[in-house]
Amino acid sequence: MRFVFPHAPVRPVTLNMGMRMRAWYDILQLGGGREDEAGIRESQALLEALIARERRRGVAAQRIVLAGFSQGGAVALHTGLRHAERLAGILALSTYLPLAGSLAPEHSAVNLGVPLLMAHGRFDDIIPIERARQSRVALEGLGCKVEWREYAMPHAVCGEEIADIAAWLRAVL
Repeated sequence: MRFVFPHAPVRPVTLNMGMRMRAWYDILQLGGGREDEAGIRESQALLEALIARERRRGVAAQRIVLAGFSQGGAVALHTGLRHAERLAGILALSTYLPLAGSLAPEHSAVNLGVPLLMAHGRFDDIIPIERARQSRVALEGLGCKVEWREYAMPHAVCGEEIADIAAWLRAVL
């Protein structure tokens, strides 16, 4: 088993007064609204390049899990559901579905049924759980089978969640 933990590029983030920091895309505001489509699609291209690199190393697409926390989870959802080859799974932690309106015409049919675990803290003050729940409903509306978990935590990871992730990874791999 091989784990690849890419770093987001450094870019200005509007929400933080334009300060340059690691971010998969610009954060224009908290809680939804206008999204940085260009930045999300740039990060999709970076993730697709990582998948292609692993494929060249001989890893079958069906053995690749895309996983991420917060923005990383958003990019994993965005990319995985559009990826042309069937993946092993998508793990989306403390996140939401970005560019949700474009998924229906852009999705890859082979990945609508991919194992998908979404987990979120009930006390998340960065990405409110309701936004994540709305993402789950949108995904299910397209035919995705979302395994959903909620935890008594903020925008974080907890021990119970880690145990659930381990069990899920064992099942999909």
